[in-house]
Amino acid sequence: MAKKILFPQIGGFVHGGDYNPDQWLDRPDILEEDIRMMKKAGVNCVTLGVFSWSAYEPEEGDFHFEWMEQIIENLYQNGIYTILSTPSGARPAWLDFKYLEAMRIDSRGTRNHHGGRHNHCMTSTKFRDKVAMIDRKLAEHLGSHPGVVMYHISNELSGECFCPRCVQKFQMYLAERYEYDIDRLNAEWWTSFWSHHYNTFGEIEPPFSNGETTIMGLNMEWKRFTSWNMTDFMQHEIDTLHSVTPDIPVTTNFMRLFGGLNYRKMALGLDVISWDNYPDYHSERETLAETMSETAFQHAVMRCLKRDTPFMMMESTPSLVNWHEVNKLKRPGIHRLSSLQAVACGSDSVQYFQWRKGRGSYEQFHGAVVDHLGTDDTRVFREVAEVGALLQKIVPAAGTTVHTRAAMLFDWENRWAIWDVKALSKKGKKYEETCIGIWQEFLKLGVDMDVVGSDEDLSRYDVVIAPMLYLLQPNTGENLRIFVERGGQLLATYFTGYVDAAQLCYLGGFPGDGLKELFGIISEEIDSLYPSDKNSIAMKDGSQWAVKEYAEILRVQDAEVLGTYTEDFYQGSAAVTCKNHGKGSAYYVAARTDAAAMRPLFEKMLADAGIPVKKLPDGVEFHTRSDDKECYEFYLNCNTEPVKISGVNGRDMLTDTEILGELNLPGYGAAVISSTK
Repeated sequence: MAKKILFPQIGGFVHGGDYNPDQWLDRPDILEEDIRMMKKAGVNCVTLGVFSWSAYEPEEGDFHFEWMEQIIENLYQNGIYTILSTPSGARPAWLDFKYLEAMRIDSRGTRNHHGGRHNHCMTSTKFRDKVAMIDRKLAEHLGSHPGVVMYHISNELSGECFCPRCVQKFQMYLAERYEYDIDRLNAEWWTSFWSHHYNTFGEIEPPFSNGETTIMGLNMEWKRFTSWNMTDFMQHEIDTLHSVTPDIPVTTNFMRLFGGLNYRKMALGLDVISWDNYPDYHSERETLAETMSETAFQHAVMRCLKRDTPFMMMESTPSLVNWHEVNKLKRPGIHRLSSLQAVACGSDSVQYFQWRKGRGSYEQFHGAVVDHLGTDDTRVFREVAEVGALLQKIVPAAGTTVHTRAAMLFDWENRWAIWDVKALSKKGKKYEETCIGIWQEFLKLGVDMDVVGSDEDLSRYDVVIAPMLYLLQPNTGENLRIFVERGGQLLATYFTGYVDAAQLCYLGGFPGDGLKELFGIISEEIDSLYPSDKNSIAMKDGSQWAVKEYAEILRVQDAEVLGTYTEDFYQGSAAVTCKNHGKGSAYYVAARTDAAAMRPLFEKMLADAGIPVKKLPDGVEFHTRSDDKECYEFYLNCNTEPVKISGVNGRDMLTDTEILGELNLPGYGAAVISSTK
């Protein structure tokens, strides 16, 4: 796989972040000092104009771009490139007071007041017109500047609108989706229950909080529609920009495992995936290693939205945020470690919110490279400059990507369905936690896993884990069957294959869509457990796995039983099974247990697939990036104490030393080992 350098103008890793010079136009001395300090910190690119609409257009029709053109030019003359944002994420007051339809209506039918951000109606024709006008002028005045390398669409898109225009658009969306067949919609939504039958599409309202919220099909379609509508709004901006400057790539900044939008759908219209990374470092609930590995999972989600292309960490903080429950500082060395983790997981950028702290308003105490002190001799500035220097040392790794033979299935729509289903326990569904916990266990074995949708091509993988795949897309069953038949190692868990994409239960036994034949079992019942309930699984190898929260009772057809329950009325019945199918194997784990307990099973699957594991000290992460010639191994020590790692050979690019068999890492230390394939 050849390298894919995101920006040939820059040539390596992007280092920089959000810069808000419009807050300092009355201080040319500060703007000049910013450029000096950016160069000292190794900043080569900044994001401009994210919230600059009022500066561009202080009154309707009165446009001013000359100040931004001068900023871009000054940066460019000093070797600093620009990612140019559209300003649609926050509207000027004049727009809202003149065009009320631009403001959203909430789920109780109340129109929002002016203020905040992400407060726009995606359907409003007047707002779309105003956005198109400012985006077009932005592209005409600034897009052709050689310093502009990318467009950044809006900011952290989110939210939903229940205004009459959105309701009507939703009804039209449903009519087209169901081919104007209201009887089909009623059948798929099971509206005969509670006499919720619809006679026309015009009778359907979205799930207002004081209205209809008990039809799972309606709730799911509203989420699908909101994602579609937001994507359509985003594409409206992209099309406007590309009508003027068609060759400039586009991105928008996603937010971790944000639940309100289906990022896999939105990603299709973007050239590069970027996201904002704000872990809760040093919290009391988990170790640093756990926080880091959970963040690695988030990186993998974003990486896999466009596989084989580097993504961008568009925002992070070099110090702290201002909105966590406890806004704790990153300890010395953590910024270096977390920045290298982003790169190790496939990012070709380390970017910050923000360059310089603003003096007032909501984010005046949010972390930044330059504090209110305004100097370059702070701890945070030194750590940022260190990262800038390290990124220069590993430039050859830019453009390479992560290649793995293992994947986890994680579906947005399955997630929505699990949130909504009236089953299991109200607070114990924990779909995300379950997926992350298993993913982390593979990472401890030195195996990065991609995170992909259940309907995606699985031909590049040899091991696939599918936790709690409650909702099946139309081709999921066939996709998994083909994967196993050709030799894949598949593991699914309890609560798999209960409903189809319309959220109608499968008849004839769970899991549906051919999966009960693939796994050789039928799930007859699922038991929800109190914390005081005790049960476990006795495995054939003599180990015992503690059971918690959920236990399915299986009817075994033609699968091998690997483990049985030890307690309750289902004592002695199957809890873990395996069925060989074609050239591969399909494992089923019918109860929730700690991911660590399943490690021997994971190791067997990896061994049968020919995927090597790596012996790593506790708290050490291992990631690999490569192209068709070079391999780059990243080792990250998330411990305060030094560690030794055996079996490492190559040149450490960070220290420019040869490693022959044993790598020594200090506390919070890292290494990037280069070797030829």
